[in-house]
Amino acid sequence: MKIGVTGATGQLGRMVVDKLKEKVSADSVVALVRNPEKAAGMGVEVRSFDYNQSENLALSLQGIDKLLLISSNEIGQRAKQHTNIIHAAKQAGVQWIVYTSLLHADNSTLSLAGEHLATEEALKESGIPYTLLRNGWYTENYTASIAGALSAGAFVGSAGDGKISSAPRMDFAEAAAIVLTSEGHAGKVYELAGDQYYTLKDLAAEISKQTGKELPYQNLPESEYARILKSIGLPETFALAIAGWDVSASHDDLFDNSGQLSALLGRSTTPLSKVVADALAAK
Repeated sequence: MKIGVTGATGQLGRMVVDKLKEKVSADSVVALVRNPEKAAGMGVEVRSFDYNQSENLALSLQGIDKLLLISSNEIGQRAKQHTNIIHAAKQAGVQWIVYTSLLHADNSTLSLAGEHLATEEALKESGIPYTLLRNGWYTENYTASIAGALSAGAFVGSAGDGKISSAPRMDFAEAAAIVLTSEGHAGKVYELAGDQYYTLKDLAAEISKQTGKELPYQNLPESEYARILKSIGLPETFALAIAGWDVSASHDDLFDNSGQLSALLGRSTTPLSKVVADALAAK
């Protein structure tokens, strides 16, 4: 039984491969990657796999029984790329696809939702058994900004008092590995999020507590937040997208209290305090 992982050299993909190796033999895992040289040392079979090269995808998927389709990081190209992979999987005889979608993709106001929904529809139309892992926000999406916030003297954003039920990537990676190596998940849709929610004000307070430096949260209009993001070097399109995602967070689009992630893990999700501590230790 071969398990293929797309985007295996990405931040989530590497973690999934490591978690899979804890559950099955390494020779059962195949890393599907755009640049094979980046997969050196992963300890599993590596195959070239470019989401954009539809003519080569089916060949790379030969012999793969289960496929974890990690969503592409090329926003705006995802629906096409994912459809290419799904068609190739059908040609190659893949028996099951697990897809990393978006939390509450069917009613989210996040601009990312459309491409995830298009992929979900392509999976339904493919006839291949599938499972949807609708991943919530990675806590690292926010803790990556800690160093800059401390330097600037404030944590800024446009999320207001929105409730954010995030979890670190490792929790989502572990859940994916559990689904891929256990029974009873075909046809399921999992809304995956952290057990405890926080606001960005709460996040700023936690950073203040751990550093001993007073770090207020400053809520900004969407346009002002986008302007600040552009001023620190982010491309305009990406800056506007991030600011827009924060506005969606203000509407609780990143909130979920169903406990489905911790149920899959068999433990509580990693708390915010631990992810903040890890981020501070790494900076």
